[in-house]
Amino acid sequence: MVVANTFGMFVLLIIFIFGGFVIRRNDIKPWWIWGYWASPMMYSQNAISINEFLASRWAIPNNDTTIDAPTVGKAILKSKGLFTEEWGFWLSIGALIGFIILFNSLYLWALTYLSHISGAFRPGVLTALVGVSGAGKTTLMDVLAGRKTSGAIEGDITLSGYPKKQETFARISGYCEQTDIHSPNVTVFESITYSAWLRLSSDIDDGTKKMFVEEVMALVELDVLCDALVGLPGVSGLSTEQRKRLTIAVELVANPSIIFMDEPTSGLDARAAAIVMRTVRNTVNTGRTVVCTIHQPSIDIFESFDELLLLKRGGQVIYAGELGRHSHKLVEYFEAIPGVQKITEGYNPATWALEVSSPLSEARLNMNFAEIYANSVLYRKNQELIKELSVPSPDYQDLSFPTKYSQNFYNQCAANFWKQYRSYWKNPPYNAMRYLMTFLFGLVFGTVFWQKGKNIDSQQDLYNLLGATYAATFFLGASNSITVQPVVSIERAVFYREKAAGMYSPLSYAFAQTCVEVIYTILQGILYTVIIYATIGYDWKADKFLYFLFFMTACFNYFGLFGMMLVACTPSALLANILITFALPLWNLFAGFLIVRPAIPIWWRWYYWANPVSWTIYGVVASQFGENQGELSVPGGKPVVVKQFLKDNLGIQHDLLGYVVLVHFAYIIAFFFVFGYSIKFFNFQKR
Repeated sequence: MVVANTFGMFVLLIIFIFGGFVIRRNDIKPWWIWGYWASPMMYSQNAISINEFLASRWAIPNNDTTIDAPTVGKAILKSKGLFTEEWGFWLSIGALIGFIILFNSLYLWALTYLSHISGAFRPGVLTALVGVSGAGKTTLMDVLAGRKTSGAIEGDITLSGYPKKQETFARISGYCEQTDIHSPNVTVFESITYSAWLRLSSDIDDGTKKMFVEEVMALVELDVLCDALVGLPGVSGLSTEQRKRLTIAVELVANPSIIFMDEPTSGLDARAAAIVMRTVRNTVNTGRTVVCTIHQPSIDIFESFDELLLLKRGGQVIYAGELGRHSHKLVEYFEAIPGVQKITEGYNPATWALEVSSPLSEARLNMNFAEIYANSVLYRKNQELIKELSVPSPDYQDLSFPTKYSQNFYNQCAANFWKQYRSYWKNPPYNAMRYLMTFLFGLVFGTVFWQKGKNIDSQQDLYNLLGATYAATFFLGASNSITVQPVVSIERAVFYREKAAGMYSPLSYAFAQTCVEVIYTILQGILYTVIIYATIGYDWKADKFLYFLFFMTACFNYFGLFGMMLVACTPSALLANILITFALPLWNLFAGFLIVRPAIPIWWRWYYWANPVSWTIYGVVASQFGENQGELSVPGGKPVVVKQFLKDNLGIQHDLLGYVVLVHFAYIIAFFFVFGYSIKFFNFQKR
């Protein structure tokens, strides 16, 4: 980045100086005139200036004898060293179009990560994708697995001779990501069981699924950790090596025919890497096709592989074939190339191959290893193998499934709810603290406004209760919307992986997560209502109590869903948090307490009606006091009935309570749908 920014500033300097307005063309020294003709800004300046000064309003005869030009417009153009004829406009437009094409072509050329790659991966064969940083290993794997979310892909990928269809391919393949993303608040057994539930066929009974889960756990040596919480990487739960094995198990339990693994040994010590590679080897021995990207593997790890696909920087193949015992086939291939240094005894073949094929080595030997491979016998042999495997066998049919997902929508919702419920239950930092804060908020507000609801004799008494309603409604709800965001953000990263694996419909995930959140929020609303209602001293009537309970619970729900919605609509929890800190003060300002509705300027009153908090305060006040026939003493005026005072001064009427209830349902449903469909259509994961 430093080099790119430095060179970029130099280029911008040239473009700016020779843009046609800092220095005239006639004043530029001959050895710098190339900069003038190479500056896109110069052509823009000419096109804009010609378009203006050749207009009819500038076609006034030129009286300045020092400039040889017939009109004032052309005189101005000539004095600035710009083109003076109409052809200059079209020349500039053509040049700008040429620059656009040139810059975009250079951009595409510079960002071509893979170039003319061909190869074949076979069952029961463990293949290593090796290359220096920037060679395109992960990019190639993402393309093959169908996980690439950006860029243009050209070429063909076939499966048993048939064109690959991503919807069906996702059902028979697994992808072990380098980042090892899992839900932190479930156990190892629950993580694997959840994957099996959603990815194994629906006609497999629960007993068989459980047995298969146990076999997979034994295969990856996680059976002794079945009840351990997964935890967050580097914070709690499983170690890095254990998380790697869990990643493999979660994919393996889907019973895939093909498994891709992105750097399965990265960040591990020798012992942990050996355990992971033993797991990988066990997987291959079951007859599956396994492809791993490996960055500078040790000798022991490298010898675990059967075949190698070696890439050079720029995404070109320089070796594709068997390794042989002690990598002798790889060594023989490169040592046969004239000028290549022989490998020393005991040296790592992977490191040696990367060194002898590096750009420095190519420059020293004046050769291109990609071209050497393309002209080799090995390449022709591989092309024959590809041609053979590209023809469908009579014994195989094109892969197809009757449904897009292994489970129907109901089972998807049930599985997601099962996992989310357990995840919430095992997350006391979120839920226990939520209920603790609910109790403390209720205790504080209740003791501050102790029994204020029993006597409403003056205008100030009513405003005290309005303040109690405002405080009880807004602050705990705002806390809900903020605290839910990290939880949803962590789970969204897991969702991206599971969605790419074709485990379920995004709407089933959104529905399940919302349902679990709503359950905990309803319990929160009940706890809060009991404390607040009793301590503030509201009227103990069934309809008033139920209205209060509904509005509090609905308030907590739409606050929580609003926070979830912002996470789903934004690339990161940080941005979602910034947006909510912008939205909440506006909700606070227009809630109807700091400024009552009749006092809000007419051009801002629409926001009062668009603010969900104002509807909650309206509902609570209307349900508790909207039918109160008692009289209020008003400073400087005659006593007035509470019901009439609310209508005249605050615009609150008990008769509209039904509509207020419907509006609360509308906000909850609207926020849920925005959350669900944002989860479905927005993918902020860039691969």
